[in-house]
Amino acid sequence: MTAKPVDAATIGGVRISHPDKVYWPDEGYTKRDLVTYYEAVFERLRPWVENRLLSLERCPDGLRGQCFFQKQKPDGLPADTPTKKIQHEKKSTDYVVGGRLETQLALVNLGCIAVHVWGARAKTPRQPDWVCFDIDPSSGRFDDAVEAALAVREALEALELESFPKTSGGKGLHVFVPIRVGPDSNEVLGFAEMLGQRLAAASPRLFTTETRIAARQGRVYLDPFRNGFSQTVAAPYSVRRRAGAPFSRPLSWRDVRAGLDPAAFHLGNYARELRKADPWKDFWTSRQPLERALRAVSKL
Repeated sequence: MTAKPVDAATIGGVRISHPDKVYWPDEGYTKRDLVTYYEAVFERLRPWVENRLLSLERCPDGLRGQCFFQKQKPDGLPADTPTKKIQHEKKSTDYVVGGRLETQLALVNLGCIAVHVWGARAKTPRQPDWVCFDIDPSSGRFDDAVEAALAVREALEALELESFPKTSGGKGLHVFVPIRVGPDSNEVLGFAEMLGQRLAAASPRLFTTETRIAARQGRVYLDPFRNGFSQTVAAPYSVRRRAGAPFSRPLSWRDVRAGLDPAAFHLGNYARELRKADPWKDFWTSRQPLERALRAVSKL
């Protein structure tokens, strides 16, 4: 006789409704599995959400249903959930501020599979502390993303900038550059745009700056817009709403090679991954000034 699903469970001190709801039908992963994952990885996730503004992608039925985005703090979160009011052009929004396990698990309870974070902290919302290069292979071949990421790394090293790669959790890669707080988000976006343009001009077979998918012709789109004010990117260790329940895995550069399978990091094997050394452990001690690189790339 099949056990009757429970209506609620407490995990990590947070009440989780309908924990046995299946989010990934093919694999059988449930909401409980997702909550348990975030509880287990939270010490690795914390540095990427702490005091950082979050945008919410809510998928209450997992892969089976629809998702919707929400920026305003939703009802159903603990009353003491930290928020930050941001004034946009036409209205203000109370964003959820990450950094607490209770906040993270409560968001998962509301159907937030992925963790979408700003590039800036709540204290300095217009001043990012990283540059993100979002590498999107329009061919769908991950090896193309690998080739592009290595080219991005080489270009950054020429500008004396250290970088850190991770899988996006989808078909691409993200390359992060830790920077000292100072430049405005418009300057950081401008830097990412200029470097992308230089790479596309030097390697037009590989790179494109075309925003229209139909015009990319199988090339790799180096998306700079993750760096704009209030824009977000999937955090390291964020699970993605994709078949197989992959998560965004921080990598060392020696991992970034042909044959790497981004789907190899998922809800079914994360415990094995957590036993490995953290390849991004030196990220926050590697923060660099961006101003010299900004000047240099503008002259290329």
